[in-house]
Parts: sequence; C-alpha cells; structure tokens
Amino acid sequence: MSDQCCGDPPVPARRIHLSPPDVGPAEEALVVAAMRSGWVAPAGPDLDAFEREVASRVGCGHGLGVSSGTAALHLALLTVGAGPGTVVVVPTLTFVATANAVTYTGAEPVFVDCDPATGNLDVDLLPDLFDNLRRRGRRVAAVVAVDINGACADYHRLLPVCAAEGVPVVEDSAQALGSTYEGRPAGSFGRLGVFSFNGNKIMTTSSGGMLVSDDPTLVSRARRLSTQAREPVAHYEHREVGYNYRLSNVLAALGRAQLRRLDGMIERRRALRERYAKLFASVPGTRILGDGDAGSNCWLTSLVVDPATAGWRADDLGEHLAAHDIETRPIYKPMHRQPTHRGRQAVVTGAADRLFATGLSLPSGSTLVGADADRVFRSTAEFLERHR
Repeated sequence: MSDQCCGDPPVPARRIHLSPPDVGPAEEALVVAAMRSGWVAPAGPDLDAFEREVASRVGCGHGLGVSSGTAALHLALLTVGAGPGTVVVVPTLTFVATANAVTYTGAEPVFVDCDPATGNLDVDLLPDLFDNLRRRGRRVAAVVAVDINGACADYHRLLPVCAAEGVPVVEDSAQALGSTYEGRPAGSFGRLGVFSFNGNKIMTTSSGGMLVSDDPTLVSRARRLSTQAREPVAHYEHREVGYNYRLSNVLAALGRAQLRRLDGMIERRRALRERYAKLFASVPGTRILGDGDAGSNCWLTSLVVDPATAGWRADDLGEHLAAHDIETRPIYKPMHRQPTHRGRQAVVTGAADRLFATGLSLPSGSTLVGADADRVFRSTAEFLERHR
C-alpha cells in the first residue's frame, strides 16, 4: 500500500539539472581509502597517480593537479610569458574564467569571434589581427583556444598560423576531457593544455583542475608557482609571488575513480546528443551546435534556433522546460559584451552575438537516463507539437 494518502497532492518531480555530477560507490571507496591513509593534504599518492593517469590519457608527458581549471589556466599563461605589457588572444565565446585568467597575469585579453558552425575560435580572423598588433608594437604572449562544449577547435589550421608568428597556443580543454580531434586527444595540441574538474564537467573532483604538457620545464615552473613559490630550503623562503593552487589528495582520489568511468559517462552523453539530433532533425530552423563532430565528448548539447524559420525562439523552449522544472541555459554571452571586459579590443563578425541570442544548452548529463530522460524529451516534444 502506498504511503501517500488518497487526498495528498502528488509528489513533485525532482528538478533535472543541465550537467550534474555523476558519482557513486567507486568514488566513495577511493575517497574513503584516501582519508584512511592519512593523506588529506594537497600531497599524497593519489594526487601523484592522478596526475600520471590524466597525462597518460591525454598523451602528454606531465600533469599538475590544481584547485580549479581557472588556476590551471592562470599558471599555464604565466609559464608561457603572459604578463604586463603583453596581450593574449581569447575567443569571445567562452566562460568568463578564460578571460579573467588573462587579467590575473597582468596581460590584456584581445577577443576574437567564433566559427558560427562550431562556436570555436574563427581562425580566419587571426592573420589580420596579428598584423594589426605587430604594427602597434604589441607582443602576443599566447592564443587561448577553447574547446567549446567538448568539440575541439580547428587545430589543423590554428597551429600553423600561430607557429608562423611564434605565438604559443594554450588549449583550454576545460570542457573536453575525453574528446579527440583527428584521432588525437583534446588537451594535447597546445604548449600546455588545461582541464576543469568542476562539479558540472564531464568528470569531477568536486572542484579542481589539471595542467598537462610535454614540456617538463613548463610544468615544473607551474608546480613551483602552485605551491607559493617556496624555495627548497628548511625555512619558508620566497623570492617571487606564488599561489595556493594545489589539488588535495582526497579530491584526486575522487578523480581517479571518475577517470576509470569516463568512457561510459561520455557514451551516455553521446547517446543524449543523438537523441536530441533525431528529435530536432525534422524541425525547421533548428540545428545542434557542432553536430557531426565524432570526436566530441558531447559535454553539453546546445540547440541553435532561427526564429524566423522555426516560428519560436530558443528562450521560448527554455521557459517551457523551466515550467517543468528542467534546467536549460543560454549559450555564453560573449566576452566583448560582458561589463567586466567591455571596451577591450575585439575582432567580431557577429557570430558569437547571434549564438548567444539564438542558442540554448539542454540537459546533457551522464546521469540523465530512464524516466528523467524520458521526461525531458517528452516535455520538449510537447513544446514542438504545440509550435508546429
């Protein structure tokens, strides 16, 4: 017999989030073991192993576990020479942390628009920008490439353009662990690659991030800065400003369990992407951002809507799903439109502005299965039927 009385209101359905963490018994077991080992500080065997395992997964020689993806990006930029008097080229379509990390170094971010088909940096805009900056006597310390929604930037074209200018590429793969581009893992294309293990990412350490590279000198430099730049002497000696950026051993243990489950989590996200693609295939004026990229980990599935053709706007669907307690989110507001970065130099075509105005990210998490997944797709189908 049900515990719910006949006159009681129905139990409300739980909220469905965009990309919640996917953790279970495997993570619990390794975290408990790490705690029982006594290694609860930002050092220990799980952290050492996690760095090796992520670097191996990416095909890089070295890894450095830190407190966030933002911290990893900050350190990566410092090691390639970003600082006062330099500029760093940043895609305008990104999360604000990418641009903020540049300002932490004292460098100036210069924003570049995106390819409207993928949302990734528009490589065609770089040659003229480099020429413009050179004529003005500005030194470009780095180009940051962001692998949006888990789909890699066009490295086949980007890397030669930057190499011709002697400009290093820092790969912001915060969203792309497990993705590939032309068979090569995301995070391995730049001088350094950066991952985020925030709670909403493809895998999580609750909070945390990692820097990877084949260059041991750069990683050693970043490691030193991540531990307050302490000199190797018995007392506390500091000859430069460092940061408290190391990842804890306990959180690294959580990450090791997640890494072992990563392929399965990616497959579930890809299955959701395929289901969304089938649902919208016959809906005029809609497309999946970056659809067709077989190497993407499908961290987020973002829908782009042409309201003139579809007869409805992306935010109409967002409001409908919100009424069913289903979370969605607009595609990133471009950095050149953000109050904190307004007025900085930007090379724009309008592509990022259009994606922000017409895009909507849909629930994409690897925990979205069974009845919850059916609820999302049923609610979406109801909206589409109403707007036929």
